[in-house]
Amino acid sequence: MTYYDFSDVKDQDKEDEHYMLMALHEAQKAFESEEIPIGAVIVCKNRIVGRGHNLTEQLNDVTAHAEMQAFTAASQTLGGKYLKDCTLYVTVEPCVMCAGAAYWTQIGRLVYGATEPKRGFSSKSNNLLHPKTLLKGGVLAADCGRLMTRFFETRRG
Repeated sequence: MTYYDFSDVKDQDKEDEHYMLMALHEAQKAFESEEIPIGAVIVCKNRIVGRGHNLTEQLNDVTAHAEMQAFTAASQTLGGKYLKDCTLYVTVEPCVMCAGAAYWTQIGRLVYGATEPKRGFSSKSNNLLHPKTLLKGGVLAADCGRLMTRFFETRRG
C-alpha cells in the first residue's frame, strides 16, 4: 500500500487561511471607511510586501481597488514590477481590471475568498490571468462573503 504525505497541502491551507485573515483585516478597514470591504495582501517568501483595501470613494478613483493598492505597494517594496514569486490574497474574486493587472505583474499565485458571480473575472473569462499564475478560490469564503453582505445591508437598511 502506498502512503501519500499530505502535510504540505495542509500546511499550504493553513498558510492561505493565515494570510486571508490579514486580507480580511484590510477589508475591515475599508468597511469602517464606508468603502466596499475588499482587502488584499501580497506575500513573498513568507513576508507581506504589499497590502491594500478599497479606496475608490476616498480617492474618487474607480481604479483604486484593493488589489491595485497592494500591487503598487509590493512593487515599491520589492523594487520591481514583476511579482512572479508572490501570492496575492484578496477577500473577493478580482474584477476584470484587477485580473488584468495581475496578468501584467505576472503574479505567481492568486488566492481569493468569496466568488463574485456578477463582476468577478471568471464570469467573463478564465484566460485573464498570466498562464503561469496558479489560482485558488474559496479560502475563508464564508467570512469574506459575510463582510460584503453586512456592508450592503447597512447601505440599503
